[in-house]
Amino acid sequence: MSAGPKTAMVMAAGLGTRMRPLTNTMPKALVPVAGKPLIAYVLDPLVEAGVERIVVNVHAHADQLEAYLRARRDAEFLISDEREALLETGGGVKHAQALLGEAPIFRCNSDYVWRKDGTPILAELIAAWDPSRMDSLVTVVPKARTVGFEDVPGDFFQDEAGRLAHRGDRADAPLYAIGIEILDPRPVYAEPRSKFSLRDIWFRSSDLGRLFGHRAEGLWMQVGDPRALAAVEARLS
Repeated sequence: MSAGPKTAMVMAAGLGTRMRPLTNTMPKALVPVAGKPLIAYVLDPLVEAGVERIVVNVHAHADQLEAYLRARRDAEFLISDEREALLETGGGVKHAQALLGEAPIFRCNSDYVWRKDGTPILAELIAAWDPSRMDSLVTVVPKARTVGFEDVPGDFFQDEAGRLAHRGDRADAPLYAIGIEILDPRPVYAEPRSKFSLRDIWFRSSDLGRLFGHRAEGLWMQVGDPRALAAVEARLS
């Protein structure tokens, strides 16, 4: 695992409105899922993959999340403060540039739980990553192996070489982008706006043939609202 990124960005600054009333008193990242905070399901695999520095952006109930991260001793945890304004996913990465550096990073959402046998997904991403050809290597999963995407259209088509193309005006696509990727952050830093989505960067990379997908095995569960939380806990039990 030594060849993989040593730095990661975990996105945890959302308002968590769909998870109310639980998020009326805590950040979504700390909502308990089968006995541990939701964000731990992403942080633990990052630490196991050899990541040494993990940057977490914060907004709602930020003090609680900061206290949780201070209590962990298994990596260096740094806070990217977005209390004043939410910057979306791309703006959040750009805002954290001084903490992240210029080398490729893991970039992860904080609201996924997965169950996968065999090689860990982060190890698979490391093995598949080729910076000479890729701006981003995104984890993608077919709908049949997801929970929490029942009413959400798919994101991408994929060619034989592994390149991704967004569905565009088409009604649906077979693959869902799960919020785990290896990302070259420099195209994100070059975006002139301060608030923007990473999807804008993905689409630009796709036009250049530099957006790739890694198809992951296993079951991938998004914990987006109380109904999904109950479904995920039922699966875990």
